[in-house]
Amino acid sequence: MDRFRMLFQHLQSSSESVMNGICLLLAAITVKMYSSFEFNCPCLARYNALYGLGLLFTPPLALFLCGLLVNRQSVVMVEEWCRPAGHRKKDLGIVRYMCSSVLQRALAAPLVWILLALLDGKCFVCAFSNSVDPEKFLDFANMTPSQVQLFLAKVPCKEDEMVKDSPARKAVSRYLRCLSQAIGWSITLLLIVVAFLARCLRPCFDQTVFLQRRYWSNYVDLEQKLFDETCCEHARDFAHRCVLHFFASMQSELQALGLRRKPAAGSPESQEPPDPSGPPEDLDGGSGKAHLRAITSREQVDHLLSTWYSSKPPLDLAASPRLWGPGLNHRAPAAAPGTKLCHQADA
Repeated sequence: MDRFRMLFQHLQSSSESVMNGICLLLAAITVKMYSSFEFNCPCLARYNALYGLGLLFTPPLALFLCGLLVNRQSVVMVEEWCRPAGHRKKDLGIVRYMCSSVLQRALAAPLVWILLALLDGKCFVCAFSNSVDPEKFLDFANMTPSQVQLFLAKVPCKEDEMVKDSPARKAVSRYLRCLSQAIGWSITLLLIVVAFLARCLRPCFDQTVFLQRRYWSNYVDLEQKLFDETCCEHARDFAHRCVLHFFASMQSELQALGLRRKPAAGSPESQEPPDPSGPPEDLDGGSGKAHLRAITSREQVDHLLSTWYSSKPPLDLAASPRLWGPGLNHRAPAAAPGTKLCHQADA
């Protein structure tokens, strides 16, 4: 499970190469899904279009949502869009850049499915067999309108007795397949041309804004990751100190109630237990980071989390920490010279 967790965290990183690899993986899964899918048109006039169009666009919608789900930047983009401005102004250009990056990767797998379906032609034949103009084909001259509609509905089912070995069915099916493939190849050519133009024309424009958007979009992603990691680190350290404080206080209470055997003189247990009312740094030898130990109560943690969400810190490392008010200084607390905490802060 640890390996799967590490793999998932690695896939959730902001690296563009990893996200591109995920897009290629989704595209490969799309090709495999379509090749293994068994297409069965209902061959009913009322349901052919619904089934064909549904199969053409419903799986791409699911693949698009999966692409958004596995892309970490989609969540970061929404958080950056919805967060209050606070001490840091919001740049809509960064949100637009992240939105463009997310959409480009999320649309890869749906486009692969749609192009495969159009080039194969089965979905198109099923969806539009009833929409063919019978006057384009000479074989329908001796049929009534109801017979023509029934015959066209049976065109996707080549094994049906009504249309089996019928030249009219082959003509209609060939016509719709050619039209479907023409649309598929046109979309493919259009996408290639757009990608080519975007690739070739990008250096012709000013790259300063592009580099700035790319830098700050990566910064927002990494900042959120580092904040989550620091919160986990503080939660672990906070829980560790709470447990040590609990056992130290229980030791004093057991001795006060006479429920704990008094240690013999000179034994290590005869030493005075640490004062549970003292600073929590002394409970575990003062190990840990001073800037994490400055937050020592639930109220401070809740205030810190709400402050981080409501007013992100300004992007100025020289800014005064007084912006955060009392009790939320991100620097280490002041300590008297010669104390243990002072030595740790100087190390």
